[in-house]
Amino acid sequence: MKKLFALAAFLFLSVANAQNKKEITFKESPLILKINIDQIFGTLTTPDLTTKYPVALIISGSGPTDRNGNIPTMKNNSLKMLAEALAKNGIASLRYDKRGIGESKGSAVTEQTLVFENYTQDAKSWINLLKQDRRFSEVIVIGHSEGSLIGMIAAAKANKFISIAGPGESADKLIKAQIASKANKQLEEMTFPIIDSLKSGHYAQKIDPMLNSLFRPSIQPYLISWFKYNPQLEIKALKIPILILQGNKDLQVTVKDAELLAEANKTAELLIVDKMNHVMKTIDGDTKANMESYNNETLPISTIMTDKIISFIKK
Repeated sequence: MKKLFALAAFLFLSVANAQNKKEITFKESPLILKINIDQIFGTLTTPDLTTKYPVALIISGSGPTDRNGNIPTMKNNSLKMLAEALAKNGIASLRYDKRGIGESKGSAVTEQTLVFENYTQDAKSWINLLKQDRRFSEVIVIGHSEGSLIGMIAAAKANKFISIAGPGESADKLIKAQIASKANKQLEEMTFPIIDSLKSGHYAQKIDPMLNSLFRPSIQPYLISWFKYNPQLEIKALKIPILILQGNKDLQVTVKDAELLAEANKTAELLIVDKMNHVMKTIDGDTKANMESYNNETLPISTIMTDKIISFIKK
């Protein structure tokens, strides 16, 4: 009889555990942020729950990266996968096309007038919109790559902040490091004075035509505004729980960057994710395999990363 009761109890627990582990279903719906005459388009992913749940604002990286983590020539769906992983664990998310990108292309400002603050103000406006939605218990900001800096500047009124592959140095230092890596002394002598001038807030007047793609006059207002921000100072100013995530297979941002951010804010949690690359995929192969993952929409993102994000948000 005792064995029978034990078996029944075991079966009950097994069924209960299976039910607990059952993935939560979710739905996606469009959401539009209206700022004056501009419209920024996003996707709201919500779990099918009747109680309040957290929502994460996911901010994409630099260049023409859209809400899903893709660029026109490469599709990896990394940010879409992140949103889905969160939703299956009861966490909503909002990911969006930055102004000038994807569906938000119509809200682009001219290159001459674009400044970094356009992006940070948009992120702050999204946070305010999400905070007004009564379905959500708290707002978490998740910034990937350049989105990390945008996110940490905007996150003062959020509940938590998560940096994924966020640079630890200001953009002027990063660009100098990239140029120095080419071991071309002449190139350094041509570009470093321009970068220093922009860093000090002054326009560079004489630009060699071969440097036009980097420092043309129309892009200098953006560079000046971008160079002003030091990620270490911005993350230090945050008074909310912080999680810093960095893959050790990242070809663009280093473990040292993550360590600099963690040193700047001693309260932050730091996790170096083994085998994770810049687009959050797990890489077992060489550099070729790493690069190929940028255009592989079927390769999943790191579960070590998503598990840590979920536990951080829920605690």
